[in-house]
Amino acid sequence: MNEIRIDPERTISDIDPNIFGGFAEHLGRCIYGGIYEPDSPLADENGLRTDVLAALKRLRLPVVRYPGGNFASGYRWMDGIGPLEERAARMDLAWESVESNHFGTNEFVTFCRKLGSEPYLVVNCGDGDMREARDWVEYCNGTSDTALVKLRRTHGFEQPHRVQYWGIGNEVDGPWQTGFKTPQEYARAYTEFAKVMKWTDPDIKLIASALSLWSGEITERAQLLVEQASQHLDYMGLHWYVGNPDNDFNAYMATSELIEERLSSYEGLIRALCLERKLEKPIPIAVDEWNVWYRTRQSKGVPTEQKLEEKYNLEDALVVAMHFNAFIRHSHSVRMANIAQIVNVIAPVFTRPDSLFLQTIFHPFEVYASTCGKTALYVWWQGDTFIGGEYTGVRTLDVSATLDESGKQLVVYAVNRSEIQPQETEVRLVTGSFGENIRVLTVNGPDIKSENSFDTPDEVTTRETMISANGQSFTYIFEPHSVTALVADIS
Repeated sequence: MNEIRIDPERTISDIDPNIFGGFAEHLGRCIYGGIYEPDSPLADENGLRTDVLAALKRLRLPVVRYPGGNFASGYRWMDGIGPLEERAARMDLAWESVESNHFGTNEFVTFCRKLGSEPYLVVNCGDGDMREARDWVEYCNGTSDTALVKLRRTHGFEQPHRVQYWGIGNEVDGPWQTGFKTPQEYARAYTEFAKVMKWTDPDIKLIASALSLWSGEITERAQLLVEQASQHLDYMGLHWYVGNPDNDFNAYMATSELIEERLSSYEGLIRALCLERKLEKPIPIAVDEWNVWYRTRQSKGVPTEQKLEEKYNLEDALVVAMHFNAFIRHSHSVRMANIAQIVNVIAPVFTRPDSLFLQTIFHPFEVYASTCGKTALYVWWQGDTFIGGEYTGVRTLDVSATLDESGKQLVVYAVNRSEIQPQETEVRLVTGSFGENIRVLTVNGPDIKSENSFDTPDEVTTRETMISANGQSFTYIFEPHSVTALVADIS
């Protein structure tokens, strides 16, 4: 039998709610036909789809990244402000499309405010320059009577947007990117961009585009950023996507080990660099692009309006849950994470003109975001193991746990990665006792390949039940191929 053992007094750190962030890029139908569809009967006075807003509010996104992504490396923010009829359509080289610029800075900030999210803007460090970047900060956040502030006011926004989070470039380490930069080039560019942006607004937080290509000069990129720009380095940004192209379920379920390797190694690298330079302020990690993505790739020379519309199944939902378990276990360093993306394009919400459905990955996201406590706990667990790809001895259960502010509500998260075997498990407190009733939220479906669609929107969904417990431990049987949250009062 498996065992999960928790000491409520053994805490890791507080959990930053920003680990439940989102991302919206000008790509396919994420913005147009997803978030923004002014001609739709479902749109509000700002052209925002009200059904999409309602679905996304369930995810409680504290922060949303925009406008890209690869798109950001060729974006001119000035094209996306002012009267719609005066906005210039531009070629987008990243995704081989034409951008109307009908949705821009002010529309995005309005979307975020309606969603209850903080905007996170990525400046163009591809073919853009530092003056353009600092001007965007001034337009959004400025309060003096400068030309850019007056321009914002003429656009109907008297008060500053107070955009707190700003990324300097996107995936600059990738040869696929407009304006690819060597480690030396990016460290230099980041330093100079950061200086003028923070001189314009000292209160903003800056995210470096540290790593997306997990090969080559991994350590050098971090080292040069810390050496040259540590005083302006608020987050190190990491990107990754995972998938199951070989249709090997066990190997896919061992993705947790890859996530652990990347987070642990980068944490250690940053700590070593900070120690070497005697930096007292820690540099946290922002995994500001992550998701499952492997089925729908962009084909050069084949333009389509329905780009990267990945259809997710139950095994993908398990992997999304494993990401959140990892972010909770690494809460001391991972202070932001942004699922890519939020509507239609590799996304939890999928629309058509008259309706939407929730993809399988929506449900674990909602469970974690709605139940996660304020503090991450160390968890000890043991039990059945499996072999997955190059990894051996992988525990069948993937586990994390949190505690609320009062210290009286414990949430235990477990992903059962067995395709066929339920996992009988003793859940034990080292100190304290469980209350009588435990709320159980379970994400599951008929089999690992189950998908949601417009015709079958509830093949994979969340089911809520209650179980009884008394004393220091109880036994629970985790269903095969499931994500479970056990929400318990403790004393």
